[in-house]
Amino acid sequence: MRGKQATKREILLDSKFHNLQIAKFINYIMRRGKKSIAQKVVYDAFDQISNKTKQDALEIFEKALKNIGPSLEVRGRRIGGANYQIPFPVRAERRFALASRWLIEAAKKRKGQTMAEKLSLELVDAANETGEAFKKKVDTHKMAEANRAFAHFARY
Repeated sequence: MRGKQATKREILLDSKFHNLQIAKFINYIMRRGKKSIAQKVVYDAFDQISNKTKQDALEIFEKALKNIGPSLEVRGRRIGGANYQIPFPVRAERRFALASRWLIEAAKKRKGQTMAEKLSLELVDAANETGEAFKKKVDTHKMAEANRAFAHFARY
């Protein structure tokens, strides 16, 4: 690695729930610095979740992220002229980042609704272990399981 490693910035808690994960999720949704629009999308999605499911939206959000977050992923590594896909455990920070990214991508792929509606549907699906984002996690785990024979190449 060249140069110094970038320092971690402190992220302020979100204004409504005072939760760090929601604040980070809002930042992932944000485009072109329009944080107020990203907040409106997330909070509207949470309102729709609580109206539809009659449960706490924060609990569904946390359950969805827990269900989507991968525990293993594969990384390519060149050994002796051949490239191997080696399974590695995923750190908690990366698990949250991947889960958030997959959730947002899956919500964007849904058609014909506002982003808040698509996000709320995808969150409920993820909490129920269905949907596009959960399928992405399952595929990642299958790939890691299929390449388990190369795990001895991993250096932790």
